[in-house]
Amino acid sequence: MDMTLEIPEGVVQALRLPRKGTKEELKKLLAVTLYEKGILGIGKARELAGASKLEFYALLKKEGVPLNYSEEDAEKDIITAKALTV
Repeated sequence: MDMTLEIPEGVVQALRLPRKGTKEELKKLLAVTLYEKGILGIGKARELAGASKLEFYALLKKEGVPLNYSEEDAEKDIITAKALTV
């Protein structure tokens, strides 16, 4: 299911973005915001932004958004890494 978001023309004209690439830039900003708020995980946020993993990490850094990576996530990754090296 695709979703379309309608933005009033007055708002579009008020955007401080170059006309070329506005849609893509808005998708990136939306992806970053949804990730930051925990509404989307990093994989789906990257998909929405149309960015590779490295590109999305760079975008998060540029926007000042930290990775949502908890101590629990780190512990799971350590366990996985140890299991792979055995």
